[in-house]
Amino acid sequence: MSRSKDIFSILIQLAVAGLVIIFTGYLLPGIVVDDWITGVIIAALLALLNLTIKPILIFLTIPITILTLGLFLLVINALLVMLAAALIQGFTVDNFWWALLFSLVLSLVNSILGISLGNGLRR
Repeated sequence: MSRSKDIFSILIQLAVAGLVIIFTGYLLPGIVVDDWITGVIIAALLALLNLTIKPILIFLTIPITILTLGLFLLVINALLVMLAAALIQGFTVDNFWWALLFSLVLSLVNSILGISLGNGLRR
């Protein structure tokens, strides 16, 4: 019973994150998200990238992250958004700066709404 609740919770979080991604796409002119299904796919892919590739990138870039007082983590987030845009049809990011702004706005809105895909996975 608890396992089905966890799966349902993760699916709800993905759906809400997809809606947040669509909202952010409408907010920023350099970002195009075709529809809500694409938004949910983007949310799932970004969660997967954040769980797998991001820790490796953080480990490999520890010296530059320390040198920039952690600001290089924003660059890593933008690169992951650009990777997601390259992998998903229907998700377009014009350039690095739009990816950076997208990741900042997405993080801000997710923080305000209290959405974190990791919370559903940690129980």
